[in-house]
Amino acid sequence: MGMNKNTVLAWATFIMILMGIILICLGIYRYADVAGWGFSAVGVGFFAIAWVFNALKGRV
Repeated sequence: MGMNKNTVLAWATFIMILMGIILICLGIYRYADVAGWGFSAVGVGFFAIAWVFNALKGRV
């Protein structure tokens, strides 16, 4: 099974969404102080990058 560029971008998008969810959950449940805001902000940033990866599928 060969992986072409669209498959690689799909996997990268999936991993970025998963990490974004994990970071947001850490920010909400584990770190209730100021550090939680940072974790959640980075998680939202992961969602933004995953959105870009998803938009690039088929264009690169």
